[in-house]
Parts: sequence; C-alpha cells; structure tokens
Amino acid sequence: MSGIALAAPYLDTDADQLSFALGHPPYTALAVRDVTVGGLAVQLRLLGASHQVFAGPIQETVACLPGQAGGLPETAEHEADGWNYRFGAHVRHFAAAEFRSRVASIRGRAEAHPHALCGIFPGSPEAVTALTVEWRGTGPSWRTWHTYPQSRTIVATHTQLEVR
Repeated sequence: MSGIALAAPYLDTDADQLSFALGHPPYTALAVRDVTVGGLAVQLRLLGASHQVFAGPIQETVACLPGQAGGLPETAEHEADGWNYRFGAHVRHFAAAEFRSRVASIRGRAEAHPHALCGIFPGSPEAVTALTVEWRGTGPSWRTWHTYPQSRTIVATHTQLEVR
C-alpha cells in the first residue's frame, strides 16, 4: 500500500506531546484501514494527532490527548478479556542524513506490507505516520512510526496482543 497524502497538518508537533492510553473511543480519523489478521478484525486509524489501533478488546491510542501530559511509557502491560497486551515505545533523534534514510525505509516498509496504513503530512515527505499489523504466535502484533522532521525524531512503537 502506498502512502496517503494527507490534507490535514500535524496536530502534534513533537514526540514529547504524545501520550498513551487504552480504551478511548474512536477519534476523528484522517484515514482508516480495516484488515483481518489470523481471523481477528483489526482497525488501523491514522489521526492528525497520531494513531489508534483497535484489535479484539484493545483500543490503543498514541496521540496528543486533551488534558493529558505528553510522554510515552517505555513499556505497558494489560490483561483484557482473555488477552495479554504488551506495548513498547522508543524515541530516537537522528542527524539529518540518517533521519531521511530512516524515513525512506519506514515508508518503503509500509508500502511493501500487506496490512499497513501510511500517511504523509503536507509540507514534508518526511512527516509520516505509518502502521503495520500481522499475526505472530497467538495474536496480532503491530508497529507504528511517527516522524518529526523539525526535530529529526522518530517515535517507534511495538505492540503484541496474545490469547492467554
């Protein structure tokens, strides 16, 4: 799937503004992709303020959330309706050339992936939010990337949902 050129600007302007939450209802999305992996319906949602993924009992939101301070946990775990949920996030800053190379790699990975959603924000081909999902073991596993060209920062998340 190729990247979608988005008509809306970023609502988050830096990685430090991102928050993590479970259980939020759907926010207005710029793009949505419904996929089925391993027989489970998964919805990938690209927001102006980052992303949501809905899979089984989980509603994951990584975004600028009203009333919540920014900052992502390195890890989070949760149990819900017979599922184990594990989330991890990494924030990295890069020199200009390496940032461009990493963003190109993220875009290429999303474009080649059968279950992906990739949005490119106006103003820079390096302002990207990308999501991929696949079945691993006993549940879906998804990865996301949020790129910030103004600070040359990339936020990468990885989530694993497994049947208990």
